[in-house]
Amino acid sequence: MPVQLPVPVEADLLPIAGVRIGIAEAGIRKAHRKDLTVFLLDEGCSVGAVFTRNRYAAAPVQVCREHLASGQGIRALVINTGNANAGTGESGLANARQTCVALARSLQLHHEQVLPFSTGVIMEPLPMDRLLGGLPAALTHAAQPQHDSGAHWLAAAQGIMTTDTVPKAASVRFTLGGQAVQATGIAKGAGMIRPNMATMLGFLATDAAVSPAVANELARRLADVSFNRVTVDGDTSTNDSFVVIATGCAGHAPVTDLASAEGQALLAALTPLAQRLAHAIVRDGEGATKFITVRVEGGRNAEECLKAAYAVAHSPLVKTAFFASDPNLGRILAAVGYAGIDDLDVGGIDLWLGDVHVVTQGGRHPAYREEDGQRVMKPAEITVRIGLGRGSACETVWTCDFSHDYVTINADYRS
Repeated sequence: MPVQLPVPVEADLLPIAGVRIGIAEAGIRKAHRKDLTVFLLDEGCSVGAVFTRNRYAAAPVQVCREHLASGQGIRALVINTGNANAGTGESGLANARQTCVALARSLQLHHEQVLPFSTGVIMEPLPMDRLLGGLPAALTHAAQPQHDSGAHWLAAAQGIMTTDTVPKAASVRFTLGGQAVQATGIAKGAGMIRPNMATMLGFLATDAAVSPAVANELARRLADVSFNRVTVDGDTSTNDSFVVIATGCAGHAPVTDLASAEGQALLAALTPLAQRLAHAIVRDGEGATKFITVRVEGGRNAEECLKAAYAVAHSPLVKTAFFASDPNLGRILAAVGYAGIDDLDVGGIDLWLGDVHVVTQGGRHPAYREEDGQRVMKPAEITVRIGLGRGSACETVWTCDFSHDYVTINADYRS
């Protein structure tokens, strides 16, 4: 079960003018489940994206990069689950391109105006007969009225799931340029999550107006404070993709500079939404029982704070200790020590677990008691705060524990 993560409610999800969504059951890996989703975008939408840094990037990631670089103007997205189309060589690239051509032909678009996405099992050929056969049903679903309901967004959140136990979706309303603006996002991911573009798949749409020139920067800035701050197991997927769509239907002047007042207001409004989706991935981490915030303070710069935070958040020994509510907190200090801060003075380190001051000046705090550590490790949500004593920089990442179920889920994933 996810860690204090409610199932999204259709009534809470806001439709986004300029975006239509369709979902179908194509039987790509399993019968009788939603596994094919299309997003249809009105002309004039700005689209930005960031992708996995894994050198073994999946075929659809490679094609997405090509199509975004073409400057054609993105008008459609197509997403399949059940098969990652990764590790599939030239035939995988050909299948991703064929998918774009087929959808573009149905919509009377150029194939470079379509972005393909896949998630699921790696190194298996994409069943093109089923995928292409499912596109008409997805387009028919997209043609249904969508102006008064979040039903299509919820269906899309369900349609991109793999080992997720619940769909991940959320919306926000805000004001920009004197106009009412709204945004909705969905994401999927529960395992193979690491802050190296760590969403697995995420799609965020807003009716705000954003210049095409800053769309990629907007996606990167949002990912850096959300999806690139979460980790489940330290593995970077071959398919990670995060897409931001701005339709411009809200009617205000376009944001042309994220450093401007309007650009900062846009970031301030969308950041909590992106973080909520990223947190949902951690809360639904495979086998997770605890949601853990790791905050590192007192660094000389953000980079070394993140090194320490990631070392703690990735550590299997730390994560299993949290699962057992075992205050074996020397594991946290060991992780900070190997994080790669070469001139770290361990005599300046402080460590808090919740409200308990565990370590001071690099050693056990005189007032710390084992029972206090056990007490603060039992709740489903825990905060670890580490002071490096070197400066004023601070950074936060979010992770979960490792339970027996993580092994069970991944041992049985392909069966």
